[in-house]
This record gives sequence, structure tokens and C-alpha cells, in this order.
Amino acid sequence: MDRSQKADSVASLNAVFNEAGVVVIARNLGMTVAQSTQLRTKVRDAGAAYKVAKNRLAKLAIQDTDYVGIGDLLSGPTAIATSVDPVAAAKAVVDFAKTNDRIEIVGGAMGSQVLDADGIKALASMPSLDELRAKLIGLVNAPATKIAQLSTAPAAKLARVFGAYAAKEAA
Repeated sequence: MDRSQKADSVASLNAVFNEAGVVVIARNLGMTVAQSTQLRTKVRDAGAAYKVAKNRLAKLAIQDTDYVGIGDLLSGPTAIATSVDPVAAAKAVVDFAKTNDRIEIVGGAMGSQVLDADGIKALASMPSLDELRAKLIGLVNAPATKIAQLSTAPAAKLARVFGAYAAKEAA
């Protein structure tokens, strides 16, 4: 890799760090190509990105971003998972790590808050942004549904009472 390629790599990583809501640092412990492809697919499907980068270049790229605190985590064979959604990357990598012992979660960061491996696992257990939006919409719709049910309930009760009196008189 020549100097211009390194500069381009640092610039692209810096752009990724500036846009990311969460960064997860994982250590590759000898994954096969098939396992790596499976992980990349899982991360991509979650709306995140997974990249293996040189540690020196990644340390240069995190300068002037919120993620300067993760510089100590960048040692050994590391990979970086990022996403705008604060939960997506963590959830995808943690789910993959549950079924594969060839990847180790080292830590990460959410903004300027540096997280250890347990912090990333706790973050992964939270609902995603889409799940939270669905719950919020459900909570907003629930009162409207109840109001509609309550407004029709008195008329239905009154109709049942009249029906009971009519049945009683007919008998």
C-alpha cells in the first residue's frame, strides 16, 4: 500500500467514524473465509458496516472524532463494525459471536462513551431503532383504538338491553 492509498484509507475511515452512531471493535481469531463472509452478510443485513483495517491507519482516522478513546482497543487482528443506528452493529456482531468462537468482542464506543465487551453486549440486548419506533406507534395508536371502542360500547349495550326486552315480551 503506497502513501496515497493510505491517505485515502484514512480519509474514508475518518468519514465512517464521523457518521457512525456506534463502533464495535472485534478480534478475528482465525475465521475462515466462509465465516467471515457470513459475518459480513449478517452485519450488512442489519444496516451496519464491517471492515478490517490496519490498526495504525484506524488510529490516525479516529483523530478529531468522538471515537479517540478507542485507540487503546486497536491492537492485534482487529475488525471494526459501525452503524448509524446505535444498536445495529452491536447486535449483529454479538449475535454472530454467540454461535462462533472465532470472533471476540473487544469493546467499542457510542459517541465519546467508550464501552468494554460487556457494555457492547448490553447495548446489543436493547431494541433497535426500528423496534422502538414500532412500539411508539403502537402506544400512540392504542388510546385512539380504546376511544373508538368506548364510544361504540354504550350503543351496543343499549341494543342488547332492547334485544333482551324484545325477546322477553315475545316469549
